[in-house]
Amino acid sequence: MRDTSPLAVFASLPEERTFLRTLADVRWGVLVTAILLAAIGLATVHSASAEMEVDYLPRHALRILLGLLVCAIGFGIDYQVLTKFSVPIYIASITLLVLVLFVGRAAGGARSWLGVGSAQIQPSDVAKIAVIVLLSRYLAGINRRHLTLPQISLALAVVLVPMVLVALEPDLGGAAMLLPPVVGMLLVAGVRWRLLLAGAVVALVIGAGIWNFVMLDYQRQRVKTFVSPQSEPLGAGYQLRQSKIAVGSGQLTGRGYMQGTQSQLRFLPARHTDFIFAVLAEEWGFLGVAVVLILYALYVRNGVTVALRSRDRKAILLVVGLLSGFAFHVLYNTAMVVGLLPITGIPLPFLSYGGSFMLANFFATGVILGIDFRRYVNR
Repeated sequence: MRDTSPLAVFASLPEERTFLRTLADVRWGVLVTAILLAAIGLATVHSASAEMEVDYLPRHALRILLGLLVCAIGFGIDYQVLTKFSVPIYIASITLLVLVLFVGRAAGGARSWLGVGSAQIQPSDVAKIAVIVLLSRYLAGINRRHLTLPQISLALAVVLVPMVLVALEPDLGGAAMLLPPVVGMLLVAGVRWRLLLAGAVVALVIGAGIWNFVMLDYQRQRVKTFVSPQSEPLGAGYQLRQSKIAVGSGQLTGRGYMQGTQSQLRFLPARHTDFIFAVLAEEWGFLGVAVVLILYALYVRNGVTVALRSRDRKAILLVVGLLSGFAFHVLYNTAMVVGLLPITGIPLPFLSYGGSFMLANFFATGVILGIDFRRYVNR
């Protein structure tokens, strides 16, 4: 007897994929892990700001809701259309970066924000997306196994312009975060090993130049503090020292929610933004940290699956660029709070308090999901 149930009828449509079947086949794990991380971040931001003049819980909750809306927008935009307008998007991001140098708002020692009233954005977050979108279109059009030096140079020039503008704010941490997505995309597009070695040498030379002629005194002091944090325990090394105390005091299971001494007694600076991970480690210990890192790993793993089963070179490069930037933010921030890397203003995706960074991460999540949804259409 023939099965005429709705599920059987639905499953008997092999020739033409229906909308519901395609939607069900999307790697929704990317969104689920993002929401779980945002929920953990919401609770941690509330704890971190409990003893501050302003409780950031309502603002952070609103930004997460706006992020979900932006995620839906990113999902709804066909990535082919997005890359088609990559040049105007890139030009718009550069324009915002130029404007911020003249009319931007200062925060944390850098003029890096644009806004009216309480509404503001950080143009460097827009620039990250713009660079990735433009380079995915450019590199996808190169039909070669290995990129030539002029092709690599042009790709680096695309990212160099916003990097210089962000560095002039001055925000060297934000400028450096523009580079990992480009490196990831170039590696996937195809780079010879000798060019990688040459690039490493050039990077060292440029780094020496930045140290001597670009970095300000307080930025050099942060690097010196990283090398020898005990030299100024009450000065430049104070942040790192308090962060290590918070992380270490969490031990296996933590002190408990809103029971951390470093955050509740205000010893830990920037605890709701750059050092949110230290608050998490103090309150939930090794087990809580492990859960968060596993969620980050699952987000990246699901994203990599989207890239692997994409049938379009442009889509693969776009996902790789977005994931590379995301992963490097996680690696740098978590290493920074335990003293493995110098302290700089690098937030933690979905956890740290911040508007434009939260929206940028949710938009990237929506774009990745949209790419997976359209892999049977755009080839």
